[in-house]
Amino acid sequence: MTSLAADHASPPTRPRELRRLLSPRHIAVFGGRHAAEVIRQCRSIGYDGALWPVHPTRRTLEGLPCHPDVDSLPEAPDAAFVAVPREATVDVVAALARRGAGGAVCHASGFAESGGKGAELQRLLVTAAGAMPVVGPNCHGFLNYLDGAALWPDRHGGTRTPRGPAVITQSGNIGLNLTMHRRSLPLSYLITVGNGAVLRLHELVEGLLADPRVTAIGLHIEGLDDVPGFSRVALKALQQGVPLVALKAGSSPLGARTALSHTSSLSGSDTLYDALFRRVGVARVHDLPGLLETLKFLAVHGSPRGTRIASMSCSGGEASLVADLAQPRGLTLPEFPPRTAQRLRSVLGDRVTVANPLDYHTYIWGDGPKLTECYEAVLDAGFDAQLLILDLPKPDLGDTSAWDTAVDALIAAHRSTRRATCLVGSLPEGLPEATGRRLLAEGIAPMQGLTECLDAVAAAAAVGAAREHADRIRPLAAHTPLHPGTTRTLDEWQGKRALAARGLRIPESASATGVDEAVLRADELGFPVVLKAVSAALTHKTEAGAVRLGLTGPGQVREAAEDMVRRGLPDRFLVERMVRGAVAELIVGVHHDPQFGPALTLGAGGTLVELLRDTATLLLPATPEEIRTALASLKTRPLLDGYRGRPRADVDAAVDAVTAIAAYARDHAADLVELDVNPLLVLPEGHGAVAADVLIRLVRPAQEEPPHA
Repeated sequence: MTSLAADHASPPTRPRELRRLLSPRHIAVFGGRHAAEVIRQCRSIGYDGALWPVHPTRRTLEGLPCHPDVDSLPEAPDAAFVAVPREATVDVVAALARRGAGGAVCHASGFAESGGKGAELQRLLVTAAGAMPVVGPNCHGFLNYLDGAALWPDRHGGTRTPRGPAVITQSGNIGLNLTMHRRSLPLSYLITVGNGAVLRLHELVEGLLADPRVTAIGLHIEGLDDVPGFSRVALKALQQGVPLVALKAGSSPLGARTALSHTSSLSGSDTLYDALFRRVGVARVHDLPGLLETLKFLAVHGSPRGTRIASMSCSGGEASLVADLAQPRGLTLPEFPPRTAQRLRSVLGDRVTVANPLDYHTYIWGDGPKLTECYEAVLDAGFDAQLLILDLPKPDLGDTSAWDTAVDALIAAHRSTRRATCLVGSLPEGLPEATGRRLLAEGIAPMQGLTECLDAVAAAAAVGAAREHADRIRPLAAHTPLHPGTTRTLDEWQGKRALAARGLRIPESASATGVDEAVLRADELGFPVVLKAVSAALTHKTEAGAVRLGLTGPGQVREAAEDMVRRGLPDRFLVERMVRGAVAELIVGVHHDPQFGPALTLGAGGTLVELLRDTATLLLPATPEEIRTALASLKTRPLLDGYRGRPRADVDAAVDAVTAIAAYARDHAADLVELDVNPLLVLPEGHGAVAADVLIRLVRPAQEEPPHA
């Protein structure tokens, strides 16, 4: 996938009209072999619109008369598949745009992905298209299984369907592979983006949101060139109730820069994609099976409100496996309500322990009415998802009637309860396609693979949680690019004064030049104190021996200051009253990413920050509620809650401190390269939070000095 960000600097003020392109009444095809294949594929899935081949010399193509050029077509086509050489592609697109076509697919390669002349051709293609939607270039096209439109020059494995999830991918071959799946999931659309020169991924998502037959949308993403645009459309999908599932492939560097602070070494671009998806309620998966299984669950059951599941199987091994796999995914297996437990005891007898996950043994195996009663009791408990673990035998192994009875019983139980029900093959191959199709028709999700199923339920629950507060989520705004110029680092004295002006609490302090003044200022502040050498070049003072803690008298201050000078450190000092009694140490940092804009990272801080690697990342702007949620997600959260009898931390003050740092980042959006507060000392409840160390790097035009306090 290759795209030119410069072509997308000014997003459209309103959504593009994609209905004609995606659901065309007539299709023009340009070219020879690939154009002929498009005609064959349209015919094979029952497209009933007009097909118009265009070729300057051929008289017919696949039995249809050819038109010599765009102007000779009966009318402006709703959609066109352009499979001619790259130079001619630009001319054809220009002619289609002039004629008023609804859109085009550009199949040819050799554009921006090849660099050089190709990049220039892609710029010409964008200009030629004007306001006309174009998919590609360098793409396979798309398949509309709802209406039978196959702008697709190859075979595929999909079939017509009246509704279902759609998939958009930035890889043609992955798109082709996805049509060949054997997971009983009918797709409504399969769209390949290619270079995305004109239509960006989020614009295609928005086009699909206009079709009420699309129940969910899966995304295979190699990269986004318009993060604010994507966040806007993702939020629209969340509010509209059409879940998005993203498989983000690869990771790109944040930019060529020197990582001076801890924060920049902890936040890679993949972390920022995580933050983006989490912010706007996009479920993230990590492989293609996960993409399909999560889409399947969402398409059948939507996004649940919680994470409570019930599991049934006739094996203790399967029950324990479900318990082991559910917990790390954040899924819970609550006890059954008393009424449910009583029903289960009545049908299962005294030899079966009633618990969730339920091992109902084999005493009722093959008994349809008793299996139905067992399954119905569990489904009627009303958890967020109900799972029956059942792998069906190979058809050639003989009598499978007992397994068929179990499937029939689950269907009967589901018909009477209409709960979110899944039949789960512990192995993907344990659920035949025919059975999967039957279950889908009944509104039961046929989930292939136990881990894939649990991942899907957890991902769907995350979407459901986001939907609960969708009205409070703000899309990302277009961020301000950094000013050109040199990068300068504020020394700690300057940095702390700058943040204090935004409301961040800092220790009582004084600056000093020379050893004698450092001793004097320490005596004025009162002991114990912290002594630090001050220089913009000192980014990690502990390693340089430039900080001494807990100095209790003038003699210790003098000794520490003289030792720093002997080490070659500057004789400018920062003297601070020692802050004692911290419940927790946090790191709070902001760095500017050229793709995502300002990103805030917070986590467990202090000298062990890289060792613990316990962080959460938010894209700015962030609300106090989002900051509080991020703090609650840390592994070290128990420290904030009062771990083992320790005082509870002043979390409100910590949230206020992070909010103040974010406010500084907002005010310096055009010149803040990175900011690092480490540690932020969180004191006991009611006593506040104090920034113990600060690093700020700013970009300023070369003739300007960095701001001082």
